[in-house]
Amino acid sequence: MAKLNQIIAVEKGVKSKALQDITAAHHKVQKPALLAGISRTYQPKDEEGEQLPPESTRVQVQAEDVLREMSASLTRLFDVTATKDRANCTARADVTVDGRTIVADAPVSYLLFLEKQLTDLHTFVRKLPTLDAAESWSRDPSTDWWKTDPVRTIRTKKVPRNHVKAEATDKHPAQVEVYYEDVPIGYWTTVKFSGALPARRVNELVERVEKLQQAVKFAREEANGAEVTDQRIGDAVFGYLFG
Repeated sequence: MAKLNQIIAVEKGVKSKALQDITAAHHKVQKPALLAGISRTYQPKDEEGEQLPPESTRVQVQAEDVLREMSASLTRLFDVTATKDRANCTARADVTVDGRTIVADAPVSYLLFLEKQLTDLHTFVRKLPTLDAAESWSRDPSTDWWKTDPVRTIRTKKVPRNHVKAEATDKHPAQVEVYYEDVPIGYWTTVKFSGALPARRVNELVERVEKLQQAVKFAREEANGAEVTDQRIGDAVFGYLFG
């Protein structure tokens, strides 16, 4: 008895061949010259008349033959597809991570859906923002944000000062240079807040998604290993259509 994964493996080839056969059949029946034949003989009016050889053209394509050929190809496609689709209705498996069943008795179609969603989730989780590693963070219970320890810095103000380069004399005024000095006038106390995640948390989430991805793939392979019953749908369909 065949298994579902074997049917899936041959389905693509069967579809490709059926498409080629249908295309070829369409081209055959759309060429009137291939379906036409003729036979004619010549008889002169009297015995002295010119004798001409007979002419004939054979029919190269018979529409009924084309129908039979196309039916045979499509019958295989219809049978393979019916076998796969009916098996997919019953092929199921559990998604299990570390001995814990996350999704029980999941059909193949849902496992394929899960794989697609988890691929998108994996991309999302890997790009989650993380806290600046240069800072020391702790949870603020009042806001549920992350915060740093307070950092105190001095606020200064530039105050002009005079530097006498030369004292005044009775002939020259004093030579004075103005410069600015930073004078402390207060203090800033800064606490940074963030809604990002610790790198450890992001790594943990990525690991969980990857574990579940592997479990879903394993479950799909298990479900696809189910035995199938070959379906014989094509004969009935084309027996009705072209019989």
